[in-house]
Amino acid sequence: MQTMGEAVLSVFRGDAAGGKEETFRVPIVPGMVVLDAIHWIQAHLADDLAVRWNCKAGKCGSCSAEINGRPRLMCKSRVDAYGGSTIHVRPIKAFPVIKDRVTDVSWNYEVAKRIPPFKPADTNVPWTIHNEDMERIQEFRKCIECFLCQNVCHVLRDHSEKAVYNGPRFMIKIAALEMHPKDTLRRTGYLKGPGGIGYCNITKCCEEVCPEHIHITDNGIIPLKERVADDYFDPVRFVLRKVTGK
Repeated sequence: MQTMGEAVLSVFRGDAAGGKEETFRVPIVPGMVVLDAIHWIQAHLADDLAVRWNCKAGKCGSCSAEINGRPRLMCKSRVDAYGGSTIHVRPIKAFPVIKDRVTDVSWNYEVAKRIPPFKPADTNVPWTIHNEDMERIQEFRKCIECFLCQNVCHVLRDHSEKAVYNGPRFMIKIAALEMHPKDTLRRTGYLKGPGGIGYCNITKCCEEVCPEHIHITDNGIIPLKERVADDYFDPVRFVLRKVTGK
């Protein structure tokens, strides 16, 4: 295959104890993405380079990385887009490094287990669901769990407050449940408490890095904040709760 010059990649090598970037020169071929370059390094220069990947089609979310400081999917980042400058490839910062480009994202799966699941009405009546009822939540279901939104969330990335906030990925998961036309469970108590939705200050950095272009803040987090405000801070509802005990 005809090459188009060389790309210079500076790739983080190391583990939880520390590490540093190592420089590799990779022959560029037409259409090459950063993940291709990493695979070339594995095959020819460093067969012990650790990298997580699966589909190479931007749908599995496995190959998240920080490329020149910006969280991106390696399989959707073309080498020629960097104009011949050195491409720095590092693991996402919000989660502990296991080795090289692989991070421990298991915390996210533990959070998913704690979220109250879908709860439809207890009835034997067949469901009738109209397209317009489902359109609102279809966007949320495009999430590929790349955790780039989690990585740029300042609560998780800069302050490491995983004990108090679930992060934008799980705000979207809860929004998909809360807005489902057949769900009957109210999760505002979880959002106000363990979910920690109050820690989100609507910077929209999560939206900027989402490869599926989900409107995480506008269509998910803000409506959820409004529901929490209605249930816990609306003075009329506060009086009604005091009177009725509900």
